[in-house]
Amino acid sequence: MPRRSDIGTAVIGSGFIGTVHIEALRRIGVRVAGLLESSPQLGAERAAALGVPKAYGTLDDLLADDTVRVVHVTSPNELHHPQVRSILASGRHVVCEKPLAMTSAESRELVALAAASGLVNAVNFNIRFYPINQHVASLVREGGLGDVRLVTGRYFQDWLLFDTDWNWRLERDQGGVLRAVGDIGSHWLDLTSFVTGRRVESVMADLATFIPVRRKPAGPVLTFSTERAAETIPVEIHTEDVATILLRYEGGARGSVAISQLSPGRKNSLAYQVDGSTSAVAWDSEQPDQLWIGHRDRPNEILLRSPALMNASGVAAARLPGGHVEGFADTFGAVFSAIYDDVLAGAPSPAPRYATFADGHEEMLVGDAVLESSRTGRWVKVARPA
Repeated sequence: MPRRSDIGTAVIGSGFIGTVHIEALRRIGVRVAGLLESSPQLGAERAAALGVPKAYGTLDDLLADDTVRVVHVTSPNELHHPQVRSILASGRHVVCEKPLAMTSAESRELVALAAASGLVNAVNFNIRFYPINQHVASLVREGGLGDVRLVTGRYFQDWLLFDTDWNWRLERDQGGVLRAVGDIGSHWLDLTSFVTGRRVESVMADLATFIPVRRKPAGPVLTFSTERAAETIPVEIHTEDVATILLRYEGGARGSVAISQLSPGRKNSLAYQVDGSTSAVAWDSEQPDQLWIGHRDRPNEILLRSPALMNASGVAAARLPGGHVEGFADTFGAVFSAIYDDVLAGAPSPAPRYATFADGHEEMLVGDAVLESSRTGRWVKVARPA
């Protein structure tokens, strides 16, 4: 019977997220055969630093490696579509970072290609795989909150607070026309749809850019770096720093979310509250092992993440005993375990627990509606996949 250690995997990109992919793959027993970087020199340096046995010179070199069955795409956003197309055409399973593509037309094409191929396809909406969130999704589906009525929350970070903060995501040709919403807001939108079981039907959105000109370093800069470059170039910014969005979900539920990359002191705070007709739940990624459960006629509760206390879905995602905090990096091991179960089976399961290309396309369609709403100042319906 095949095992995960029999699977050869390659990773494209070895920055912050690419490195997390490599480390998580090793933890679940998958063999990382090689990596591809933006240049052969950088690839060789990063492969040596990370203990990866091979650095490919080009994507063609990677796809010529017969030992590779799965490719993880963690490159800048504008490369996702062409790289994923080539990977699928070569007959490899693929895991892509979000966003799946730069436009919904591109993501629609990738959904169709993946479906025709029969290959495992996943978008790394890893926040679904905090054990508490898996627990909540099952709790809601079992009627534990009653009818879902209101979904509220935020996703706040502060890493782009100053005009000297820089990252490739700030540039539309590399990151896309949506930045805060596309980069972190998509996680909140996917997560709340996952835990409630309801898609977003329409939006009323307001986008704001508070730093219209930033000082781009003359040299390269790492994501989340706090270093200040000595030499900078002024660059006009055409992507949003902040978004506030009203939401209407399937089934009549209402919602609202604030998204910001300029919130001082908030390092990575994704928070949601789901109010049902009988109970409510609230969760914050900066305290990921705690779930607040609200009641009207009895004391509120705090559920601490523990395999002894969660339902079967929460237990399946847990990697550690209760009292041993599971964080961001642990979610990658959990989601990759689910993905590689399907890789071992040779095809996607009928109802994958992880986000597929179809889910990634759904978030692209929500993004289209957010942009149109911000432009027109009105409610906009989310287009349904063709």
